[in-house]
Amino acid sequence: MTRWVAQTHLNYVSVTPYNWTASTIHGFQGTRQPAIWMGESGPVVVVPGVTETDHANIKSTFEERGLKIVQDSEKITPAYYSVLLDDGHGGEILVEQSATSRVGHLRFTFTSPNSKPYILLESSRPSILTSTPTNISYPHGTVSLHFGAEFSSVHEVCGSNSERQDSIITPISTLSHVSNFAGYYCARFSLSSASSHGTIQNSTIHPLSTSGEGPLLSAYVHFPPQSVVDVRIGTSFISTEQARANIDAEIPDGMTLEETVRVTKTKWIEKLDMFELEGASEEQKEIFFTGVAHALQYPYEQHEQGRYYSGYDGRIHEGESYTGYSIWDTYRAEWAFLILFAPERLPGMITSMLADYTQGGWLPMWKNIVDVSQLETNIMVGTHADSLIAEAVVKGVTGFDLELAWEAVWKDATVPPENDLTTSYFDREENVDYEVRAGLSSTYAQQGWVADDIHSESASRTLDYAYDDYAAYKLASALGKPSNVTDFLLERSLRAPFTLFNSDTGFMEARNSDGTWAGEDRGWTEAGAAYKTQLRVREIAQMNYNNKPTGLSGNEDCGQMSAWYIFSAMGFYPVNPVSGEYIVGSPFFDKVTVRLPPRPEHKADQSRTLTIIATGAPTKPYIRSLTVNGRRVDVPIIKHEDLIDGGEIVFEMSERVEEWGNVGFLEQYASMGGEGTQEEIITDPRWAVEHVEL
Repeated sequence: MTRWVAQTHLNYVSVTPYNWTASTIHGFQGTRQPAIWMGESGPVVVVPGVTETDHANIKSTFEERGLKIVQDSEKITPAYYSVLLDDGHGGEILVEQSATSRVGHLRFTFTSPNSKPYILLESSRPSILTSTPTNISYPHGTVSLHFGAEFSSVHEVCGSNSERQDSIITPISTLSHVSNFAGYYCARFSLSSASSHGTIQNSTIHPLSTSGEGPLLSAYVHFPPQSVVDVRIGTSFISTEQARANIDAEIPDGMTLEETVRVTKTKWIEKLDMFELEGASEEQKEIFFTGVAHALQYPYEQHEQGRYYSGYDGRIHEGESYTGYSIWDTYRAEWAFLILFAPERLPGMITSMLADYTQGGWLPMWKNIVDVSQLETNIMVGTHADSLIAEAVVKGVTGFDLELAWEAVWKDATVPPENDLTTSYFDREENVDYEVRAGLSSTYAQQGWVADDIHSESASRTLDYAYDDYAAYKLASALGKPSNVTDFLLERSLRAPFTLFNSDTGFMEARNSDGTWAGEDRGWTEAGAAYKTQLRVREIAQMNYNNKPTGLSGNEDCGQMSAWYIFSAMGFYPVNPVSGEYIVGSPFFDKVTVRLPPRPEHKADQSRTLTIIATGAPTKPYIRSLTVNGRRVDVPIIKHEDLIDGGEIVFEMSERVEEWGNVGFLEQYASMGGEGTQEEIITDPRWAVEHVEL
């Protein structure tokens, strides 16, 4: 629910809290910012420091509290982080960090014998709205310091704040419900020898104060020189009492940092051990397993011990809830990854989306806690939750209300947003309501395209809506809906894309409401063949993924780009997720063994092993033949049912372009150098650009 990171930057839309190039650290932040293009919600920052005397020169603002990183001291794993900081007074501070879903666990070792260590908890801070650094707001905060029953010093610091950096793009029909939003925290110290304490507001220190409220608010606790301070910070969207309960449930009193690391590491190992690679270099293994870790982080938990706060109605509900749904990205492969490799999560995730629909009126588009709730942030287009639900049903996922799911998907397909004829719904448009399928009633339902002179991103909307119609058709068919429903959805999904095809240019192009073309720069096209895919996939993987801090060429897209790599490395990819099929690409390694995890309500799932054999794949990118569970496959398609119960996929690899999977192969091959020519494959990925027309 909360991710803990070293804070090197003030984060906002377009800036994340941590950047590996920084030379100073300004605290350790419990963040809910799910992606670089989304905002923060209810964070808490823990800041170590030292002074010469109590209550003097405590550095509370971001700019002044930065401590230099001792060179090459950072250690980072999925379960443990540590760094050595120069305390600015001749000593050092060793910071160690781990976390569970709702609780951060930090340990600070102060080395200076003559300085007074302190820990500062930042409750409320200046918050940047949008991606403009000068657009600053000052969220309200609270803080209270508590003495434990057995302690004569401060035992806990608890607080809250109302920070929501995406608040300005909350749908207007939900604004009244999110007015009570707050992110809560409770920090519990295991060291009973705190020497003093106080609060700070707007840089003014209030010694011995035990409470405060308002903007720019922090609290601090002093400790004796050379202390080792262990602190566990529970977080919540419900209350400070729930934050305390989260500590008790996840990292209770007496649990050491080493034990927290072991628990978190064990959970990661459980998932990472699903995969075994043969024929991969150490660098490729690091890329692959880092991708698995990335793909398992979203959507993430929002529920707390069976309850959750909903921004749709401002109430506390029973059940599971998930957030961080970057669905325009993740419907493509991330969701398929979760269906295969985290099936235990799917029923809860879908039930969460249906609760969002029940409470807010629509399925989520880009759900980010409250800021957009399940609501639309007006960042991406299409109602691709339709695809998530349809794909889950097609692939046999159970454990959720099918009829409620159908009701929600049908509404997406048939009910337009408010003011559909007059609202553009451009990127991050403010003071509008749910975007859903903008343009549905203005032109799409009648003419088959979204009009560019009425709505933003019209060409993309048209093609996305057509795909979502097809997803709804697949769901309707699976649920046995009447033919007038299935025929309607299928016909519209097949007709709409071609309303954008301009035969004069050969491109898909946006159209205006009167049918005129909006311009060639609005369109795009796509074409290829099996051998082209086999080359291009490897080129992309080699040029855009590595095991360095810059190992991703752009946004990670909440697991989508990592899911692309994992599927591509295995040799197949869900191009059309709701089809239940995977298009064959080119496996990267000699052998991949996958121990598929049990699915809910499938008692026979304890031993499902999927083995992918592609001997010679590291140097042979082309496919000569393919067998799936002993059955010869002559078209580049693998079905979901071929994977879900385990089995064996065997690729026969080749150094040269082969006829397998290529329609009109001889003609295509002749264009590469003449019939009968067998060009050797060069390992440099630039070969594809220079020799193959894609």
